Amino acid sequence: MGMEKTRYIFKFYYIGSKKYHGSQRQPDYLTVEECLLSALKERKYIIDDKKSGFEVASRTDKYVSARGSSFSFESEKKPILMEINTALPKNIGIWGYSEVPRDFFSRYNALFRHYKYIIPYSIVFRKNMTSSNLNEMIKACKVFEGRHDFSNFSKQEKDNEKTIRDIILASLRLNGDFLIFDFKSRAFLRQQIRKMVAKIFEIGLEIITFEQFLDLFNPSRTYSYQPADPLGLILWDINYGNNIQFTVDAKSIERMNKFFLQQEIKFSTKHKLFSLMQRNNISEKSL
Repeated sequence: MGMEKTRYIFKFYYIGSKKYHGSQRQPDYLTVEECLLSALKERKYIIDDKKSGFEVASRTDKYVSARGSSFSFESEKKPILMEINTALPKNIGIWGYSEVPRDFFSRYNALFRHYKYIIPYSIVFRKNMTSSNLNEMIKACKVFEGRHDFSNFSKQEKDNEKTIRDIILASLRLNGDFLIFDFKSRAFLRQQIRKMVAKIFEIGLEIITFEQFLDLFNPSRTYSYQPADPLGLILWDINYGNNIQFTVDAKSIERMNKFFLQQEIKFSTKHKLFSLMQRNNISEKSL
């Protein structure tokens, strides 16, 4: 008989790039999830991924990054985060963990997911943005809050897909030279945030009127358009309430911040993104 297994939940970050074809496992493609599993198997935390109950809380598309994503699995070994991190590429890292009940799943037990979308306003507006433009964008963003049919703000993957979602928070603010969006919901549809952001941009650029924007909430009409660039999207946090207290590993945080600092210097256009992601305190007040 083997040792008794314990189920754990982990917090991790990753930087979306052309190297990874999104976060979710795909045949014949390198993904973030595949890298995690490979490291866990190499360090003998997982022998059989199916028997371990390994699952990731959220999936993201190619080029999307994460600051506080999560995954869970069962293992006989107590986690030593740096042991796992040394088997991972530097643009992926685990920084916290907690024991959870055997019937806990990081995906289904999440209370809400928090995404940020960050972009220099000069990329959106070729000329100076007026306060009137910004106020219209903020006003439109607040309309997303509450329960709505988001069929025109998503990429539907199957027929009869349920497209009604409850948005806890939808906000926009100007922070220095950057537009920063915050979105919170228990679950989002495919490309939902990027499509919502794309239409907010069109409001600010006066491509569509506020009335035309409101018409997008009418599911009887169908609109086709491109989502916003995935590079600005960050899965900032997945919240589980006060029942789970994560143990944060100082060396893993140091490894993460060192990588972010190197990237901040290397990629000046992502300066704000990496500066924000370096902060250990992810409270709304600090951002």
